[in-house]
Formats: sequence, structure tokens, C-alpha cells
Amino acid sequence: MTAGGRGRRRIRAAAGVLVSLAFPVVFYYVLRGTGVSVYAALLVTGLLSAVPSVFQLVRGKTVGKLALYFSFMSIGALLISLVPGDERFLLAKGAVLTAATAGVFLVSLRARRPVVFSLTRPLLEGRWNWPSGWDGLFDDSSRFRRMWRVSTVMWSCGLLADAAGRVFMAFTFPPDTVPALASGLYVVTLVVLNVGVNLYYISCGVFNRGSRLYERDLRST
Repeated sequence: MTAGGRGRRRIRAAAGVLVSLAFPVVFYYVLRGTGVSVYAALLVTGLLSAVPSVFQLVRGKTVGKLALYFSFMSIGALLISLVPGDERFLLAKGAVLTAATAGVFLVSLRARRPVVFSLTRPLLEGRWNWPSGWDGLFDDSSRFRRMWRVSTVMWSCGLLADAAGRVFMAFTFPPDTVPALASGLYVVTLVVLNVGVNLYYISCGVFNRGSRLYERDLRST
């Protein structure tokens, strides 16, 4: 695939993610405007927002790991919506999924490659002044490995804080304010984590080819 084709593919994937985030909020307020109860609006929105994800997975058309993650998030939200509970429980369902994601990130520290490494690699490897050959660097440089493990922990902590914020909003604020606030929290969490993690990468010397980050371990020579 050409660079232009890959770019268009990423733009379509990003647009799909944005739509998947915005649609439930907009449709919720449309339903509430027609007099539908909070509980019913949340339930219907959860059902409808999961339909595209189920369709993509059945057809095998999900693009990239990030899009696959959001697909499973949508389906997970649907399954949680079917669990008996009140409207406050439904409003807090995003916290359950976010906390579960944080747990997956932490567990991946025991795997051969942490999740953040695997999710970031298709986007950055060999692009925007990032190095290529990440597999070799990961195998040969303890500092490179530590950078990805630390950033995975940073993401996990940020997602757990996000989940705590969702629970607080769901059980404290007026129900009709929570869907919009929760979507805004997604944006804030992603921006803060991306900025913080990238500042950490810079401090590690990722853009300085002469930094110790790229030194091979003695055992690898």
C-alpha cells in the first residue's frame, strides 16, 4: 500500500473512532428531547452504538488495533447495559471498561511486548523522526524496554484515574449531564496522557540517536 493509501486508511479509522464516540452522546440527547427516560435512552444508545462494531467484526473489516479496541469497548458497553441495574449503574459502565483496559495494560507488562509498544508501533515506527527496527531495539536495549514498560504503567494509572472520575460523575452529577461530561473526559484523558507520555519519551532521548537509549546491552554484543 502506498503512503497516501495508508494515510487515507488512518484518516478513515480516526473518523470512525470519532463518530463512535460522538454518536452515543448526540443520540442520547435526541432521545431525551423526545421524552424518553434516562434509563431507556442509555439502553437504546448502547444497543445502537454497538451495531457497527459487531458488523465490522463479523465481516472482519476492523482496521488496526486501535479500531479493534474501540469495537470491543462498544460491545463491552452493550453487554454491561444488559446487566440489571439503575440509570446510575448504566452511566458508570464506561468506568468498568476503562478500568478493565488499565488492567490489561498492567498484565501486558508480563508479556513479551507491553500493550503500549504494540499499539504505538504501527503509528510511529520509522515515522516522524522515530527510529525503525523496534523489535531489534526492544531485544537489545534495556533502556528501550524500560521506556515502553514505564509508559505502559503511565497509561494504566491515567486510565484508572479516568475510571474513578467516571464513577464519581455517574453517582454525583445530574444524570443528563453525565454523557456529555464523560465524553469530554475521554478527550481530556487522551490529551493529557499523550502529552505526558510523549514528554517522557523525549526525556528518554528517543529523538536523539546518540542517546543511551539506543545503546546495546553488553549481553547483546
